[in-house]
Amino acid sequence: MIMANWKDYYELCKPKVVALIIFTAVVGMFMATDTINAPGLMVPWNALIFGTLGIGLASASAAAINHVVDQHVDAEMSRTHNRPLPTGNITSKQALVFALTMGVVAMVILVVWINLLTAALTLTSLIGYAVIYTLYLKRATPQNIVIGGAAGAAPPVLGWAAVTNSIDPGALWLFMIIFIWTPPHFWALAIHRRDEYAKVDIPMLPVTHGVQFTSLQVLLYTILLIIVSLMPYLTHMSGLLYLVGTVALDAGFLYYALKLKGDSEEKADERIAMKTFGYSIFYLMGIFALLLIDHYVPAMMTLLS
Repeated sequence: MIMANWKDYYELCKPKVVALIIFTAVVGMFMATDTINAPGLMVPWNALIFGTLGIGLASASAAAINHVVDQHVDAEMSRTHNRPLPTGNITSKQALVFALTMGVVAMVILVVWINLLTAALTLTSLIGYAVIYTLYLKRATPQNIVIGGAAGAAPPVLGWAAVTNSIDPGALWLFMIIFIWTPPHFWALAIHRRDEYAKVDIPMLPVTHGVQFTSLQVLLYTILLIIVSLMPYLTHMSGLLYLVGTVALDAGFLYYALKLKGDSEEKADERIAMKTFGYSIFYLMGIFALLLIDHYVPAMMTLLS
């Protein structure tokens, strides 16, 4: 067995995914300042530092557990066969100890320095992804990503709760954006990787219902996402800057969804599917960046005027 190094443990954490999770959680923290009578002001330092650390460690813990559970499947798929467990760089025991240590440290941080609500919600989302989705839903139903998407949509709620010790309607709108975004985001990738999922007997929607049906679902969820993405503006959480940017991002997502639905050639499906997948990541980052910018630019303009 090859000796594990820090890069192997780092890869277990799925750093790109965790970075996006942390970003949406931090935006949730900043958006929550309006509910603590501090509109436009800085997030309390303990929530920003310890909340981000606790949520990030819990997300990394869930990612590492996912590596352990899926290691045999990962070994059969070209996208994942070079991960630390399939290559033998790290043993299952090492990965589990690493994951559980991060999970315990995350809970201690959130309980001691944040609040019990955030700790409980974070633990629930960790179990939802690492256990309920990875162990059961992923192999039980082609709607796995829809049901399991609730865990992935939790970070902005966790960030919000870290600041307010409550769950407010604004946090739920942020949750809904990610929850509705998850199926078209993941199904676009699943279309591209459908042969590999079929090979390892994972019932992803393109495997069980075909590309055309999945493409239709991507389009329908994208339309629903467009509606949900406008809710922060319609509920006065955000202003005109957010609205203009979001409409532009929505138009881009709709373009890719329509092109995916209208393209019936297999090779073209794969190309457009990956472009749709890539755009979906840019889209989510853009939406949450717009939320943050719109939240603070008006206050800064007022101070400068």
